[in-house]
Amino acid sequence: MEKKPFYITTPIYYPSGNPHIGHCYTTVACDSIARYRRMQGYDVMFLTGTDEHGLKIEQKAAEKGVTPKEYVDEIVKTFKKLWSYMNISYDRYIRTTDDYHVETVQKIFKALYDKGYIYKGEYKGKYCTPCESFWTESQLDENGCCPECHREVTEAKEEAYFFKMSPFADRIEKLLTETDYLQPKTRATELVNNFIKPGLEDLCVSRTTFKWGIPVTFDEGHVVYVWIDALSNYISALGYWNGEYNDFDKFWPADVHMVAKDIMRFHAIIWPAMLMALELPLPKHLAVHGWITFNGQKMSKSLGNVVDPFILGERYGADSIRYHILREMALGADSSFSNEIMINRINSDLANGLGNLVSRTVTMADKYFGGTLPEERETGEFDDELIAEASALRGKVDEFMDKTQLNNALAEIFKVVSRANKYIDETAPWILGKDESKKARLAAVLYNLLDTIRIVSSLLSCFMPATMPKVWEQIGAGNDDVTYENAGKFGVLPANVTVHRGEIIFPRIDVDKEIEELNKIIGNKAEPEAEKDDGFEPVPVADEITIDDFAKVDLRVALVKECEKVKKSKKLLCLQLDDGMGGRQVVSGIAQWYKPEDLIGKKVIIVANLKPVKLCGVESNGMICAADTPDGAASVVFPDQSLPCGAKLR
Repeated sequence: MEKKPFYITTPIYYPSGNPHIGHCYTTVACDSIARYRRMQGYDVMFLTGTDEHGLKIEQKAAEKGVTPKEYVDEIVKTFKKLWSYMNISYDRYIRTTDDYHVETVQKIFKALYDKGYIYKGEYKGKYCTPCESFWTESQLDENGCCPECHREVTEAKEEAYFFKMSPFADRIEKLLTETDYLQPKTRATELVNNFIKPGLEDLCVSRTTFKWGIPVTFDEGHVVYVWIDALSNYISALGYWNGEYNDFDKFWPADVHMVAKDIMRFHAIIWPAMLMALELPLPKHLAVHGWITFNGQKMSKSLGNVVDPFILGERYGADSIRYHILREMALGADSSFSNEIMINRINSDLANGLGNLVSRTVTMADKYFGGTLPEERETGEFDDELIAEASALRGKVDEFMDKTQLNNALAEIFKVVSRANKYIDETAPWILGKDESKKARLAAVLYNLLDTIRIVSSLLSCFMPATMPKVWEQIGAGNDDVTYENAGKFGVLPANVTVHRGEIIFPRIDVDKEIEELNKIIGNKAEPEAEKDDGFEPVPVADEITIDDFAKVDLRVALVKECEKVKKSKKLLCLQLDDGMGGRQVVSGIAQWYKPEDLIGKKVIIVANLKPVKLCGVESNGMICAADTPDGAASVVFPDQSLPCGAKLR
């Protein structure tokens, strides 16, 4: 029987610098899904790659005295090295400088022009070079800067081609609101209200002020602007209108496009419009995830908060890093990263949980039976509950994988790990081992544990592909034992299974010692950067106050339960807070730096005894604490998320 095709893509990454752990989530998530589908028997096409054109690349190459192609070639090597290190099993890697992609883009551009969807005009507006985006005056933030990255924009005026967006507005609105194309669905309202309801503006799709791009075939001097170039990769990689591949009819439409929230608009609005214009089927799902944040801010090289995945991988193993970022990130929400959070997660789930379960079980099988279990066994109390949970696990994981909710899939797996560790405490094998008449019961307990580990590790192999084979070796599982089909069954291991005691799978980490070591590494790497002047000048210190004055300010920890923009204001957000004292409403002028969904579920620090005021007609009972950043933005101060609501700062 022919395998059912499954097509999953990451966005193509912009090679403006070395990759950091913030780049890893999308690729590791897609890799885990691709591996799971392969295990289920699908014929998988997993695509990733790099978006290599644009003004920023041209400028950076000139600064280094190399050609743009030479510049991107070196960075692509680093990306591919990282994906190899992280065990990414992509099937195809596309570069927008590939000849076949250039051919496809030029044909798409000409086809859209011939259909009347692309026309020549003149662009006059604001341009953000880092984001490679044009903005109208009304779209800029409160400081007149780019609404995406909040950097300065420049006045731009040039001859350009435009793609008509308005003909597709109604169909795109229905796509977002009436189908499950966009996941999570909560993002749809934001897109419809911010971009479709005000009227879709035509999209600038060519440039004449730089040369590093795909030439427009029928108008010398114009190069195809980023989004028609970049977005077309999903079909050019399958051979659409080129002779390199012949997979389009098999794999299109894509089953899953996965992207971060900062490029959601392009994939949820512009990409469907392009496909509608080309009369092509739309992708089945667009899965949008948040950012891995560092101290509440998106990881960014310019902010100096990049975390090097090579350093982390060398210390803890690539699979531990894969597990941590997948377990922490809920679809649609941001995930806070810190070395301490990561190490505690490795210790709690991997060392104390799975690693401890494997070690205890294999050690007892080796100690009491010389490594080979006897076939005679006796059932007893607690067996049915463990077997039932292990047997039902695959179905639960299937459900969450279908929804691209990988963190929930992992949570279900580790519920069974916890249940198995509890089963050890309930059955007390060390006591059974002292009584010869209880050996049959002991054999049953250890077999149940080994087969539970087999099921758990089979499903985990998609998330941690390098480590699970080591588990299989220790528990005596062969390749046929750890298939998808057998992950839904209990009792697959041979009755007389032989274990092979080995090294500890996940050694426990000394948190304090490790944090100290990591700080030394980070400090050493940061020293050259520390000498640079970032241009930040702190506000002068206010007049001195006494401790009694300070005591009048009541600072509390509160949880953001709800958040929305204040009508008639571009800079105010209205937050509903759980302050541990019945709740309160606070209005804060941070809308230009934070979207409501960035804050919901986060704990913040508030001035709790500030006199109530009305801002734009909305009552505010307190103030959110935030700090200045070097670029003039406000960065909300996020406390330890384990602190209880209402906790007083002192």
